[in-house]
Amino acid sequence: MKPPKIGNSPFKNKGTIRPMGMYPYHEPGDRQPHYTGRHFLIHKETKGDKAGIKRMLESKWGFTVAETLDFKTRGINEQEIEGADALIYNELGITLLGTKEDPIPLLRSLDNEYFIAPEKVVYLLEDQPPSTWGIKTIGVDRSRYTGLGVRLAVLDTGFDETHPDFLEREITTCSFVPEETVQDCHGHGTHCIGVASGATDEEGHRYGVAPGASLFAGKVLSDGGSGAQSWVLNGMTWAAKNGCQVISMSLGTPVQPGEIYDIAYERAARFALSKGALLVAAAGNDSDRSLQRLCPVSSPADCPSILAVGAIDEELNVANFSNRAVNPSGLVDFVAPGVGIHSAWVMPTRYRTLSGTSMATPHVAGIIALLWEKYPTATPMEIEKKLRETSKQLPIAAEDVGVGLCMAP
Repeated sequence: MKPPKIGNSPFKNKGTIRPMGMYPYHEPGDRQPHYTGRHFLIHKETKGDKAGIKRMLESKWGFTVAETLDFKTRGINEQEIEGADALIYNELGITLLGTKEDPIPLLRSLDNEYFIAPEKVVYLLEDQPPSTWGIKTIGVDRSRYTGLGVRLAVLDTGFDETHPDFLEREITTCSFVPEETVQDCHGHGTHCIGVASGATDEEGHRYGVAPGASLFAGKVLSDGGSGAQSWVLNGMTWAAKNGCQVISMSLGTPVQPGEIYDIAYERAARFALSKGALLVAAAGNDSDRSLQRLCPVSSPADCPSILAVGAIDEELNVANFSNRAVNPSGLVDFVAPGVGIHSAWVMPTRYRTLSGTSMATPHVAGIIALLWEKYPTATPMEIEKKLRETSKQLPIAAEDVGVGLCMAP
């Protein structure tokens, strides 16, 4: 079935799937928007009555409805459903409501099998800039594996398709950001892709963990470094449907003490797991340990079905900015090199050194690709078990480092 072309919807002025940022909401004291102004309608069961909610939205509310099933393995960009008032994620049991009208009356018209959650604004998790010491520290330089044949997806600001280090690589790309191509005009996505699956720089120094992996670059954050939560969900389901075995996300939204994990992200993660993928996400950079400020693991890394990655420095100390397991539902699973990390950058700069849990996360994603090459018939749970068993224990609290430093097979 062709994707819906509903740009002439009669409801377009009432409640379209608008570009994120038109009516952002700030939490008190926040300098950046916390929510987009849109909402998710979530069925308490993943396999809820999707047909029923569609009928309700169309007949009772007069909404024009798009569905992810119309796209199969192709990624969804909101430009392709312009004019829709709602997007049903058939695989996840959730519906994105584009209307900025109060969604509570809609909820009251349904039964207690549904609840409403605001859509989050998602940001890069990058600290201030400070060589490839990380490659040596996690033993990649001594491994005979390269991730050959393993599908590895990086969901970020896209990828610089003109980068000389990747010209001979076959890379599958898709942009989920309206009115932006996959071309990375920020740099963060290219840097993370370089760490996860780059090879060597122009001087012959290796900076990438899994250069043999098959790369999938999903643009879920804009060139400005932020995006809507639905764009990330679109990227996660796209990667899963295309058989990616590793999904790396160096992005997130800050979480408050006591806040539970996000149901929509957890649904998408479970869907990806059911398709054979392991997901890793950055724990976040909100802490300042020098001032004894320890912040919770960010969303979506705090989800039970996503592995949260913290950062360490060259001395194997926890990075000053790296978040901690403050909330019961937001544990740190592993740590990896995340301070002073040399990797690819958009041309003409070509390379840059950055710090952040964003840099630690693709190290772990690359190691997972190496493990999957070594154990090609393993399940995601078996690969996670191997990852935990082979990690190097550190004399630091599990709240900060989880089981320890991920090591290459």
